[in-house]
Amino acid sequence: MSSTPAPRPLSVAELDLDGPDTPDGTDRTGPPGRTARPDWPVLGFRPAPGGPPVVPGDVFALVRLRGRPAATVVGTVADGEDPATVLADLARRRLAEAGRPGTDAERLAAARTHVPGTPPAAPPARVSVVVATRERPGPLARALDSLLAQDHPDFELIVVDNAPRTPATHELVTRTYAEHADRIRYVREDTPGLATAHNTGLAAAEGAVVAFTDDDVIADPHWLSALTAPFAADPGLGCVTGLILPARLGTPAQVLLESHGGFAKGFAPRLYDPAHPPADEPLFPFTAGSFGSGANMAFRADALRRAGGFDPATGTGTAARGGDDLYAFVAVLAAGFRLRYTSEALVWHHHRDTWQDLRNQAYGYGAGLTAYLTATLVRSPRLLPALLARLPRGLAHARTMTARRGETPETGVPGEHGTQHHPWPASLSRLERRGMLYGPIGYAKARAQGRAQARTRVPGGTPGQGGGQGGGQGGGQARRGSAAVIR
Repeated sequence: MSSTPAPRPLSVAELDLDGPDTPDGTDRTGPPGRTARPDWPVLGFRPAPGGPPVVPGDVFALVRLRGRPAATVVGTVADGEDPATVLADLARRRLAEAGRPGTDAERLAAARTHVPGTPPAAPPARVSVVVATRERPGPLARALDSLLAQDHPDFELIVVDNAPRTPATHELVTRTYAEHADRIRYVREDTPGLATAHNTGLAAAEGAVVAFTDDDVIADPHWLSALTAPFAADPGLGCVTGLILPARLGTPAQVLLESHGGFAKGFAPRLYDPAHPPADEPLFPFTAGSFGSGANMAFRADALRRAGGFDPATGTGTAARGGDDLYAFVAVLAAGFRLRYTSEALVWHHHRDTWQDLRNQAYGYGAGLTAYLTATLVRSPRLLPALLARLPRGLAHARTMTARRGETPETGVPGEHGTQHHPWPASLSRLERRGMLYGPIGYAKARAQGRAQARTRVPGGTPGQGGGQGGGQGGGQARRGSAAVIR
């Protein structure tokens, strides 16, 4: 891996505090002006969902304020110490610092008093949740259990079995979850590729909002309600993304990925509006990596369909290796819709656990980045002038951010999301750059494979033997001929 000592494993936990709901400590749950208690009592402490018990050593903890995600901390718990006490002390300091003038007061302001599961004034719209999977019945069952426990009152689950080699997923959904047949639908998509699987799920969806997550997550019980509620308040909203935290940090690869940001986008809410581009992102809307990730996203169904859905020549399972979620974010923004990020919508992600997994991920990130940019310009060439106009400022901004990262000591200082910082190996940076060079080639290959498959498809929609991934097809509707839906 490298000559640098391997990162130590961490326990993962969540801690709930009875803290103030504003940066100045004023508690709005009682009489006006009442100041919250300075100790912020602990309301609850437990291991991350599905994770092992917390043991002495380093612990990564999500900090909630009365159920609402507010921050992450890392603390070292010695033998005989109470983990909840140690981490609560760290959390109080972290949140107090976040409320000081000149610091990230938004983080604490975002943690106003909230009771998960409180029903809104009007019944929420029906939601379709799409989970694409391939030959992973064990993780899928874990994900489905968490999705069935959602507090949203009206949703359906659509499991898209992507290019299956065995009947394992079909049997899991139709037998193990037979009692939930009114809630879960099985859809088979024989063309490999995550974007095609997502388009198939979108075509089958009955909900006004379509949420997407992965088979390797555990969804917080309030996830779906928090992810979809913003659509009711903003008719111009096309997409909402949420917070993704690690379910386990038991291997060096998992710790290293999370130490460098993982999938989390922080705790401050953010609205991305194409009519008012953010000043801190000179390349907007082409900075799609900052908007969110595909394991935790929802779209207004009509908006996603109007934007053309996912480009089927992107995503894992294709030669492009990734970028399907990034493409969809930019497509929806380019269609004039807004995008919102909220940390209230939380899923716990099981990071891949080996060094080779991390290598593959680094290469795939690089490839997916340039593949999505290529897809965006190929399918929406009108955006090219905007990209070229933003490029000089964007490159200058990137150089500044890189220089700041270079100033970070290579010994364990806290990382952005609460983990200890560990140097990102040069070998992984090289793989990312190689992936970036490959991305446009991979996208072109995927489009060519899609065209070849379309030629081998017999009348009536039966898949041919060409394999590969359909590319450059407009519309958010999946090709019905390659999908089998079983209710």
